[in-house]
Amino acid sequence: MIPWLDPASRFPPLHAALREPNGLLAAGGDLSPQRLIEAYRSGIFPWFNSGEPVLWWSPDPRMVLFPDQIKISRSLRKILTKGGYEVRVDSAFREVMEACGAPRRKQAGTWIHPEMVSAYSTLHEMGGAHSVEIWIGGELAGGLYGIAQGRAFFGESMFSRVPNTSKIALVHLARQLQRWGFGMIDCQMKTAHLASLGATEIAREEFSQRLKELVNYPVRAEKWCFDNEPAE
Repeated sequence: MIPWLDPASRFPPLHAALREPNGLLAAGGDLSPQRLIEAYRSGIFPWFNSGEPVLWWSPDPRMVLFPDQIKISRSLRKILTKGGYEVRVDSAFREVMEACGAPRRKQAGTWIHPEMVSAYSTLHEMGGAHSVEIWIGGELAGGLYGIAQGRAFFGESMFSRVPNTSKIALVHLARQLQRWGFGMIDCQMKTAHLASLGATEIAREEFSQRLKELVNYPVRAEKWCFDNEPAE
């Protein structure tokens, strides 16, 4: 059994999460900015289907990417060197979310439904959620979005309309976060795609301890602007 959250309820401790399904912690509550911020700062994220109660998760182990450990393959480095794309930040947040939620092959549905888009767009307007976008020929070609608290970034989803553009976005994000002193990008669940880019699994307890330190730094509560990067 998992607890049902009323509007005033606090989240249970992370160790109370179920082992199967891995990390399910609570149900109910809402997607208000205050609730979302409390969740992410505590190492918890929402993941549920449209029309169903909100489900809150904190899996063990946790997939993370340390910004200074991102892996850039030889082929990806060639793409970065060649250029031909523009990196923008926070210029099309809702469009990025909607693109991430578009139907994909071998995927029955999506958890990025209108309720989630609305909630995270509100958080974006408050300066708490951000998008990294790759534009080619004036068109949005790929990107990602996530939440930032202190010096921790919580990656939510990414998409590519042109091959490798989500990887390009992640590389530029990791480089900028490293310059800003961020210590960790939360990737939530293990995927082969993220592992190929340098993400690794750590125990939930270690994740929680690292997170407690990182979220104590001041929050960059404004639209982001990346530094100009030197050529490859």
